[in-house]
Amino acid sequence: MPGGSEEAYQIIAPILEAVSAKVGNDPCVAFMGNGSAGHYVKMVHNGIEYGLMQLIAEGYDLMRRIAGLSNEELHQAFNQWNGGSLQSFLIEITAEIFQQKDDQGTGDLIDKILDKAKQKGTGKWTSQNAMDLGIPVSSIDAAVSMREISALKQERVQASGFLAVEASIPDVSKSEFITHIGKALEFAFILSYAQGMSLLSAASDDKGFKLDMEAIARIWRGGCIIRAALLEDIRKAYHSTPHLTNLLLSPVFKERLLATQDSCRYILKAAIDAGVPSLSFSATLAYFDAYRSARLPLNLVQAQRDFFGSHTYERIDKAGIFHTEWGGFS
Repeated sequence: MPGGSEEAYQIIAPILEAVSAKVGNDPCVAFMGNGSAGHYVKMVHNGIEYGLMQLIAEGYDLMRRIAGLSNEELHQAFNQWNGGSLQSFLIEITAEIFQQKDDQGTGDLIDKILDKAKQKGTGKWTSQNAMDLGIPVSSIDAAVSMREISALKQERVQASGFLAVEASIPDVSKSEFITHIGKALEFAFILSYAQGMSLLSAASDDKGFKLDMEAIARIWRGGCIIRAALLEDIRKAYHSTPHLTNLLLSPVFKERLLATQDSCRYILKAAIDAGVPSLSFSATLAYFDAYRSARLPLNLVQAQRDFFGSHTYERIDKAGIFHTEWGGFS
């Protein structure tokens, strides 16, 4: 993901292309844009990575705690998904993780690893800059928040007893639940990529990067952590509509989103009943529902802002900026 001087890039391009990962004969490297464009694209890549990893972790947790899957069954589920529409590096390595034995004890290693995830900041930076640009990336925001919550291990242990609630674990079919988790992951993966690409598009305009969105999707297909079969469809979406503002508006993904969103709702209902935290799935579905809502309740927020701070508002029936002298408190 090199950026900076295009003239300099052209000089070293043959070297970078030679050492880069390949998809077929296509090298996974391209000039991103001027200035810090390359670093910015890498940052957003990592933000998407945060989102995908948290979604996978939540899917694992739901299958373990609600459907009662063993590590071997989890391996089989992820291995099967990696042969289909969810094919990706992260799904592939997750399948392998569930087969790793503990070399310092007995049993599976995954069960011995402390549930505190660290971070180096790129996910946080993605969320921060998205807020600066006014671009919602709720799946990434939720993933960052869950890493932060995970770090509060002692508090969580204390709260698990202090705030204990009686969970209602739904009776589910293992095979059906696995199918729903797989479809929910496909739905949420598309949304995570869509949010990251939307941020890149906005940043390109704001910072003058002149990013080639199709090229970004193309080079991400190999050699990087978020490489996935899905990226070829993303590349096609930008090839047909280069100035696409959001992948959710692409005909390439319409039917897949509509076909998988019910599974996301299904697993979240089960998660709520069982008291299993699923912040990234929840935030992802809320983003989808908000984005496709022609009308949101923010008219009330604008009324409140004008009431207490005279911040004004716009109307749906006439142009202009308005302020009302609201009635006094009763």
